Amino acid sequence: MSAHEIDYVIMGEEIQCVEVQLDPGESVVAEAGSFMMMDPEITMETIFGDGSGSRQGSGLMGKLMGAGKRVLTGESLFMTVFTHSGHYGRKNVTFAAPYPGKIIPLDLQQYSGKVICQKDSFLCAAKGVSVGIEFQRKLGVGFFGGEGFIMQKLEGDGLAFVHSGGHVLERTLQPGETIKLDTGCLVAMTSSVDYNIEFVKGVKTALFGGEGLFFATLRGPGKVWVQSLPFSRMADRILSAAGGSGRKEEGSILGGLGNLLDGR
Repeated sequence: MSAHEIDYVIMGEEIQCVEVQLDPGESVVAEAGSFMMMDPEITMETIFGDGSGSRQGSGLMGKLMGAGKRVLTGESLFMTVFTHSGHYGRKNVTFAAPYPGKIIPLDLQQYSGKVICQKDSFLCAAKGVSVGIEFQRKLGVGFFGGEGFIMQKLEGDGLAFVHSGGHVLERTLQPGETIKLDTGCLVAMTSSVDYNIEFVKGVKTALFGGEGLFFATLRGPGKVWVQSLPFSRMADRILSAAGGSGRKEEGSILGGLGNLLDGR
C-alpha cells in the first residue's frame, strides 16, 4: 500500500465525528477547519495540496500543481497533516462534520482506487490518498449538473472520509440500471458510473412542479451515495425563514432559473 493504513471509529448520530487511530509514524490529511481534538503525541503541519506526492511528483512544481487543482475545486491552497510523532502506542485525532449528516468511510481499494465526489464533501483521508479534480466532459452535466464542470476525485489505496447532509443512501447499480435524482443530492459515485443530466419532461412539470428543471441520471454498473439534505437546500430554507434573499421554492420557476444562473 502507498497510503498509510489507519483505523477509525465514527461517533454520533445526527452530527457525527470520526476518530482516526494512528500508529507511530502514521499520518492523516484533512481539510482546514475539520479538526476537533487530538492526543498530545499528535503533531500537525500545514502543506500544499494533499501530500500524496505520487500523482504530481514531490518537487516544487508538483506541489504547486496539486495546490492549484484544489483552488479550481473551491478549496484552500493548504491542507493539514496530522502525524503520530511518538514511539509507542496508538494515538487519536478526531475530525468533526461541518453540518448535520453522515460521515461515509470509503476504502478506495474496494472501488478500483478511485471515487468521484462533490467538491465540498471531502473531510479527511490517510496520507497517500490523492485529492484531485475530475472534469465533466459533457456540456449538459457541466452547465446544469449542480457541481459545474469540476468535481473532486479521490485516488489511491487507502481510507478516505466524505460527508453527506441528512441521511445517506447507498445504491449498487447493475449494468444498464438507471436512477434519477435531484442534482444536489449526489454525494459520491464510483468511476464506472455514467453521469448525465436530463431535462424534466412537460412544461407544467418543469416550471411549476416544485422539483427543478433537471434530473441527474446515473447509469450502472457501479455504486452511488445519495444524501437526503443537500447543504444548499438547507441554506436556502434558513435564508428564506430569516427573511433573507433565499428562494422560497427551490424547484419553482424562479428557483429553477436562479439555479441556472448561480450554477447550483
